[in-house]
Amino acid sequence: MEDVFLAVIGAGQAGLATARAANRRGVRPLVLEAAEEPGGSWSHYYDSLTLFSPARFSSLPGHALPGDPERYPRRDEVVSYLREYASRVDADLRYGWRVEGVEHDGEEFVLTTGDGNRVRAAAVVAATGGFTRPHRPALAGLDGFTGTVLHAAEYRSPASFTGQRVVVVGGGNSGVQIAAELAGVARVSLATRSPVAWANQRPLGRDIHWWFTRSGLDAAPLRRVWEKGPTLVNDDGRYRAAFASGNPDRREMFTLLDGDKVIWADGSTDKADTLVLATGYRPALDYLAPTGALDTAGCPLHRGGISTTVPGLGYVGLEFQRSFSSATLRGVGRDARHVMRRLLSREGRHGSAVAGRARGENRPG
Repeated sequence: MEDVFLAVIGAGQAGLATARAANRRGVRPLVLEAAEEPGGSWSHYYDSLTLFSPARFSSLPGHALPGDPERYPRRDEVVSYLREYASRVDADLRYGWRVEGVEHDGEEFVLTTGDGNRVRAAAVVAATGGFTRPHRPALAGLDGFTGTVLHAAEYRSPASFTGQRVVVVGGGNSGVQIAAELAGVARVSLATRSPVAWANQRPLGRDIHWWFTRSGLDAAPLRRVWEKGPTLVNDDGRYRAAFASGNPDRREMFTLLDGDKVIWADGSTDKADTLVLATGYRPALDYLAPTGALDTAGCPLHRGGISTTVPGLGYVGLEFQRSFSSATLRGVGRDARHVMRRLLSREGRHGSAVAGRARGENRPG
């Protein structure tokens, strides 16, 4: 069994930011990634995905996205950027190592991969984020719907939807972007429980993320405020114009799916060919279940990314981990620094046990 000090699970944006934060504290981590390359979920998003934040506000610590800092990068630019970033961090990066189980005896962790590899570690950071487990909501009649159902995670391009009647469920940025794109080849409705809340992407000539960072809101713990308010969709005017054209249109959430029919809240009925569920994701942390780190819903028990139940365990990349930007390219670095500081020092509730084994690099077995 291999013996290391710090193991990071996941080599997406959260895992890479964590590796760099560990480097800054003199630790060379072992990073285990299930895929065959770094980048996490980015390469699996739809082809036309465009960030809603400029490159200036879409980078990890220590290395900016190249090119015009005011542009809005596309998916493939981010994928290339994360590959380059991985080559810059000082870490033992292992691809094709899917962690399927983690055990903890009170002092150390044992991680087991799908291939039967076992690693013992003093500290673990779960950086698999919240975008690898698509959420499929309990919609009335969904299981009996006879058309095609796919999650936004499975959507790639509009090419195969030509001439269809499509209903996109979910009024966030992705739902709006996908609905507007599909409307070029199909008849599309966006089904939401409340009207779309548009946010001006460039108020007073500055991107909204500039205002967030200048005001301090970007790092503020605003989860309760954010969840009570409407889901905001950043828009420079193009998406509002698309919906104003009538295709796509926005409809109040349907009440029932009956075969291939959608029963709308006003009692009208439509035949639908495809449902696209832009309904978000849930943390993919099942491998931690044996440790007692999760609640009954499978969500991590933590405070600011530090486990409240398991000594030496941290998280990076969780939605609203410490702020509303926690699960973003611009936010994970800040959280990674916080988690590394707490795990690798005596500050945290469980810090002393981990600090006692802090080394300049992981130790070979």
